[in-house]
Amino acid sequence: MHYGFGAMRTQVMLLDFDRSVTALACSPVELVWQGRGGRRVGHVPHLLARLSDGSAALVDCAGRGGVSRRLAGRARVMEAAAATVGWHYRIAGPPDPVLAANVRWLASFRHPRHAAGADTDAVAACFERPRPLVEAVREVGDPLAAWPAVFNALWSGVLRADLGRPLHEQTVARVAGAGER
Repeated sequence: MHYGFGAMRTQVMLLDFDRSVTALACSPVELVWQGRGGRRVGHVPHLLARLSDGSAALVDCAGRGGVSRRLAGRARVMEAAAATVGWHYRIAGPPDPVLAANVRWLASFRHPRHAAGADTDAVAACFERPRPLVEAVREVGDPLAAWPAVFNALWSGVLRADLGRPLHEQTVARVAGAGER
């Protein structure tokens, strides 16, 4: 997968973390139309996310500089085109830096090998009631095995925590409800 630039890489990571996203594609389609004066205009959105409800979202990524005039003009056409096929279109600006940092950290524990060091059911059982991460890790056992398993459970949606606040040992987590995964 080609990431293009940092804003796009961050959006790919956030979409991968989103449980409603079932598939991702970079530069998925090109829409071509006739612009002012009959000139040919084309646009390739940065990302396509297939969603669990069967719909899709086309996403363009705006960097720290914001949305350019060119992209703003093309966004109106993209939104209308997406709507005609039952899709959504949006321009994703820079995410909250704390959320992005937390998701980036958890993404490093996404591989199933990180859950292998501890019993996944035991990890989840420790969070049946909301509690600080460190308390549950102590209960699970060996911290060298438990911490990666807890972070993997947060990444995979088994556990939930407020990722809009800095992630640390006192962060309170709980088992995700059935509709939250």
